[in-house]
Amino acid sequence: MADPSTVIAFQGQTGAYSHLACREVFPDWTAQPCADFESTFDAVTSGAATLAMIPIENSVAGRVADIHHLLPDSGLHIIGEHFQRVNHHLLGVKGATLEGLKTAHSHVHALGQCRSQIRELGLAAVVHADTAGAAKEIAERGDKSAAAIASILAAETYGLEVLRSDFEDADHNTTRFIVMAREEQRPELGSGPVMTSFVFRVRNVPAALYKAMGGFATNGVNMVKLESYQLGGSFNATQFFADIEGHPDETGVQFAFEELEFFTDYFRVLGVFPAHKFRGIS
Repeated sequence: MADPSTVIAFQGQTGAYSHLACREVFPDWTAQPCADFESTFDAVTSGAATLAMIPIENSVAGRVADIHHLLPDSGLHIIGEHFQRVNHHLLGVKGATLEGLKTAHSHVHALGQCRSQIRELGLAAVVHADTAGAAKEIAERGDKSAAAIASILAAETYGLEVLRSDFEDADHNTTRFIVMAREEQRPELGSGPVMTSFVFRVRNVPAALYKAMGGFATNGVNMVKLESYQLGGSFNATQFFADIEGHPDETGVQFAFEELEFFTDYFRVLGVFPAHKFRGIS
């Protein structure tokens, strides 16, 4: 059994892009696969793992479905972020050829990210729960007419051959991951570029969102992300997820949050963490 203090949980099977992200950020840790996001969060809250690596958005596919609903209720804190370049590979069993392929198997987002190349090869797209799971099934079936779209780690894990590299249509294909833990780990003020993630619901009054956002503009706080999603099937209860550049202890951020809270009936900081170098913030 691995020491829980050096275990990081991820959603998906061995060889998934989340697994690859775990290896890049925490190469000496044990990466623990979990069936779904809820199980991934539970691994951390139960103490079976210390951290969780969670994909939150992709530069091509947009935000990861349902994750915004799950994050506020997870009871965990965001302590870091990682931007992972998604380099898809078309994988087949030994002896498979591009000319002999009939189907391409992968997660729905991966299939969408490789739409042009799938069409070029005249393949039928088959949806799977995740990329690594598709690779595992192709390896087990041994069908030379079926290929999986997955990572190079999945190819190594399941003994598949790379039939074509750089299979994604967009060369900017990148997934943003967040690292989550049971306890908050705020960086010290002035220690470097910092991001703050939070959720809020505005009061049901005219122009509440406009007024709530005004504090960030007047105090010079850069908001880099603002997304809305419905709650409980209601078309009236909208929750917002936001990322800003800055630390809650900075004067400008403090004033912006004070103004925000005046126009909201729910506000919660999900995490304060170092900005990844991918952002290019100095």
